[in-house]
Amino acid sequence: MKYVVCIGDGMADYPLDELGGVTPLQCARTPNMDALAQSGRCGTARMIPRGFSAGSDIAHLSIFGYEPKKNLCGRAVLEMASTGLSLREGQVAFRCDFVTESDGILIDNRAGGLSSEEASELIRYLNDKLDIPGVMFYALEGYKNIMVLDTTALGSDFNQIKYVPPCEIVGQKVDPNLPGGSGSDILRNILKTASEILRSHEINVVKIDLGENPANFLWIWGAGKSPDFKRFSDLYGKRSCIVSATHVVRGLGRLLGMDVFNVPGMTGYFDTNYEGKALCALEALREYDCAIVHVEAPDEASHSGSVTEKIKSIENFDEKVIGTIYNHINAFDSEGWRIMVISDHVTPVSLRRHVSDPVPFLIAGNAIKPDTVAEFNEVSAKKGGFKLRDGHTLMSMLLAHTNSK
Repeated sequence: MKYVVCIGDGMADYPLDELGGVTPLQCARTPNMDALAQSGRCGTARMIPRGFSAGSDIAHLSIFGYEPKKNLCGRAVLEMASTGLSLREGQVAFRCDFVTESDGILIDNRAGGLSSEEASELIRYLNDKLDIPGVMFYALEGYKNIMVLDTTALGSDFNQIKYVPPCEIVGQKVDPNLPGGSGSDILRNILKTASEILRSHEINVVKIDLGENPANFLWIWGAGKSPDFKRFSDLYGKRSCIVSATHVVRGLGRLLGMDVFNVPGMTGYFDTNYEGKALCALEALREYDCAIVHVEAPDEASHSGSVTEKIKSIENFDEKVIGTIYNHINAFDSEGWRIMVISDHVTPVSLRRHVSDPVPFLIAGNAIKPDTVAEFNEVSAKKGGFKLRDGHTLMSMLLAHTNSK
C-alpha cells in the first residue's frame, strides 16, 4: 500500500462576513479535494491537545502520529535539525525572531520583510559584538533565526521559561510580554543588549532612512532541548519521506528518520512550486511507502491578513498538489493507495495567528468506505464518518488496512 499525506498548512479558518459568512476554504474552488471527499471519508481532529499552544511543531507531531504530551521538544530544536545542526548536552535552543519595536510597542513581527541576506549579516554582527559567554546565534531564513544557550555558562537550565510567540502580540507593549520564569532575567539582559547592538547597524539605519521597519529587537520563543524520538519506520513499519520548504516540518522529519527532499522553486510562500512538490512525492512513492507533502502558503496568507491570497493559495493547493497527485496515483493501483488531506491547525485570517480548534481531514483510497460528505471544508467535515478524539491517532488510522468506523 502507498500513502500520501497532503498538508495545507493553516488552511482551516473561521467564517468571514466579507465572504458571506463562509470560510476561505468553503469559498475556494476545490474540485479535487471535493472529489476525494465524495469517494472517501471525512472527519475533524484536534491536532493541538488541550493545554498546548497552537504551534506548528505540536500540530505536526500529532499528524505524524506522535503524542505531543510524550514527545514535545520545542520548535527551535526542529528548525535547527532542518539545517543539520544539533544541540549538545547542556544546551537549549530558542527560536529567535527579528522584530520591530517602536516606543515600547511590537509593531511588526517580521521586521519589515527582512531578507535572508540581511538577517545573516545581522546574525554575524550579533555574534561578533554580543559579549555574553554561552550565547550563539544561527541564521535560518529572513526574520527567523535560532539562539543557542549554554546552560552551564549562563547558570540556568531555562526549564521554566514562559514566553509568547511574537505574532500573538503585534500592537501590544513589549515589556509585559517578555520572557518570564526562572532564568528570565538572563534572557531579558541578552535581549536588551542585543537590541542596543542592532539599532546601530547600518542595515537598520538605512531602513529607518527609507521609512521601512528596522530589525531592531529580538523575540525569543519555542525553546527546547535535544529529543529522543522513535524513528517513524520503527514505530509504523513504513519508510517515509517529506517534501516541504518549512524548517519546522523538515527538521521534524529528519529527527524521525524520514528522508527530506528539495524541489527547485520550493519557497514556503505563495510563489512556491506546488506542482513540483506533488511530482516529487509521486516519484518518491516508487521507493517509499509514504510521502508527505506540506504546503505553507495558506498559513502565510492568514498571517498576512490577506483573504484573497488565502483563497488563491487553497485553490493552487487543490489544483496543483491534490489534483496532480489524484490524477497520477492510479499508477499504484496494483499495490493499493490512500490519500489523506488535512490542515495542521486553524489559522484565521481575522486573527493572523494559529488557534487550537479541531481541523478537517479526509482519507480516500483502498478499503475506505465513503460517507455522505460531498465537499471538503470545515463545516462538512464535521458530518463525516470518521470520529476521532486524539489527533495523534490519525496516522495509525490512515496506515491501518481496514476501514475505520
